[in-house]
Amino acid sequence: MPKSGPETAAITARYRAFAAEARGRSPQYEELALAAGRDQQVLAFLATLPPAKRQPNLLFAAARYLLGELADLAALHTLLTGRRDELAGIMFQRRTQTNEPARCATLLPALALLPGPLALIEVGASAGLTLLVDRYSYDYAGHRVTGTDPRAPVLTCEPRGPVPLPGRVPDVVWRAGLDLNPLDVTSANDVRWLECLLWPGESGRQERLTAAIDAARRDPPRVHRGDLLTDLPGLASQAPPDATLVIYHSAVLAYVAPGQRGEFAELVRALGAVWLSNEAPEVLPGTAADREEEGHFTLAENGTRAIAHTDPHGTWLRWLS
Repeated sequence: MPKSGPETAAITARYRAFAAEARGRSPQYEELALAAGRDQQVLAFLATLPPAKRQPNLLFAAARYLLGELADLAALHTLLTGRRDELAGIMFQRRTQTNEPARCATLLPALALLPGPLALIEVGASAGLTLLVDRYSYDYAGHRVTGTDPRAPVLTCEPRGPVPLPGRVPDVVWRAGLDLNPLDVTSANDVRWLECLLWPGESGRQERLTAAIDAARRDPPRVHRGDLLTDLPGLASQAPPDATLVIYHSAVLAYVAPGQRGEFAELVRALGAVWLSNEAPEVLPGTAADREEEGHFTLAENGTRAIAHTDPHGTWLRWLS
């Protein structure tokens, strides 16, 4: 039986919150999250894991990785009965490193406003697909921006508000990623893990991911293994001094302890870089904006000024300033 009390309630609440996030995007994951969050066998299993390893998308992706197909509640029961240790092993080994290239469409307008050329560092870069912002092409409700790789995917994003749509992609002269567990676009297992992290029912994501991986394989970005607090300064020192250094991240700081988020903010500001954060509003409270939209991220500059609300998967962008 799962541990009783606040811990079990917290797991259930986490799965209900994920179901709410999946509503309207992935009916299968909405249904599965609600069922898993109240299932005694699943709760008992999750209660044996550290809190950071209880994430719904991690559980569902690990099950999909083992089964070779999407799991339902019955399939989760089968795994927990016969392959429990394998399932736990995948969840300990892997992370929710969703590398959604469409997030580049919500970052591009902010990047294009900066003086070039640019040197990019992405924290929590996964396989580095969102380091390729200049290689993709874009379609903002008919406003087209052509990237440097004609075979890279065209990312579609709905602009809302006075979005400063660029005429061209920025000039990126240097790029590097930092991640605790980098994924390799040339590794079949790592690519399969990225595919398992996709939510079922969302059209276009598999095709977009495949095309972005193909683009990355033609000239793989460097993603270094390291910690955002201890290894970022050394990586930043390698950037060319005559380029504008931009340090950015999407959906990363939620996995960092709240106290360490403050340390990270001080560290980035001390590096003299432009800092773009694309996170849920509660992650960096100082970036909260007056207009709140359900399920959005806040794109903020230097951890203090909210400049846009963004869709977590890059489908829309609302400019605030």
